Amino acid sequence: MANLTGDPVTYRIFNEIGIIDQLATTAFRQVLPHPLNTAMFGVLNHFVRLGDNKTPSELAAAFQVAKPSMSATLEKLQRAGFVDIVADLHDGRTKRVLITHAGREARSRAVEATAVLFERITTGLAGIDQDALLSLLQHLRRTLDDAR
Repeated sequence: MANLTGDPVTYRIFNEIGIIDQLATTAFRQVLPHPLNTAMFGVLNHFVRLGDNKTPSELAAAFQVAKPSMSATLEKLQRAGFVDIVADLHDGRTKRVLITHAGREARSRAVEATAVLFERITTGLAGIDQDALLSLLQHLRRTLDDAR
């Protein structure tokens, strides 16, 4: 492996995050229950964390994807019964996306499925202050979110 110590530390941090993202996403994809994919889970997780009743455009902006990509994900979620797409009460041209009870259950099953994944890596995290690590990562996420 090449020595990257001459690279700026910020670059090296983001390089590590990119690699971690790739490894974590691949591992997560392998444990997701059918019919969820990572994009579908992301939307359900967003709704549970931050609330639903968003427009497809708002979701596309939040996930930084093109509206057609988000529309395709929402169609899959709707076919699975995980979201309802309804007309906006104030503007009939606008659609709103609402998570269903089945969508909340699917998200919960997906989170439960990660237990297997996390059991495999827990040993490697021994001795690390996970609360402090989480706090640092949340700070970095907020900084990146504010900068977009």
